Amino acid sequence: MAFSINAGDIKETSAINVVPLIDVLLVLLIIFMVTAPLMTHKVVVELPKATLEQRDDKVPPAPPVTVTVTAGGQLFWNDQPVTPAMLESQLSVEAQKTPQPAVNIRGDATTKYRSIAQVVNTAQAQGIRKVGFVSERDKRH
Repeated sequence: MAFSINAGDIKETSAINVVPLIDVLLVLLIIFMVTAPLMTHKVVVELPKATLEQRDDKVPPAPPVTVTVTAGGQLFWNDQPVTPAMLESQLSVEAQKTPQPAVNIRGDATTKYRSIAQVVNTAQAQGIRKVGFVSERDKRH
C-alpha cells in the first residue's frame, strides 16, 4: 500500500507500485536478449540416430580372464605361468572374441606399479576394452 500526505492529511492509496516489477522484467529481457544468440549452433553437424533395437540376449557373457602379476614380476594367465610375449598373443586372441571377455588383473600388494601398468598397456594395445583390478575387501569393516 502507498501513502499520500497532503498538508497534514494522511490517506491511503490502493495502487500497486509497479516500478520494481518493470525493473525486474527489463533485466530479464536483457538477459534473454544476450543469451538467445548463444543458443544457436553455428556449426551444422548431423548427429547419429539412436536405435532402440533389443540386443541378442541369447549370447551369454564371456567368462572373465584373470592375469596375475607377482611381486617378482612373473605373469600368470588364469593361474598358468606365461611370458610377456605369450600374454600379448593370448590377449590378442581374447580381443577378437564376441562378446569380448573382461580382463581382471590381480597384483601382489608389493608388486611395483610399473609391472601392472605394462600389463594394462599391453591389454589396451591388443584391443581389450574392459580391464579391471581385483582386490580384497578390508576385513576391519
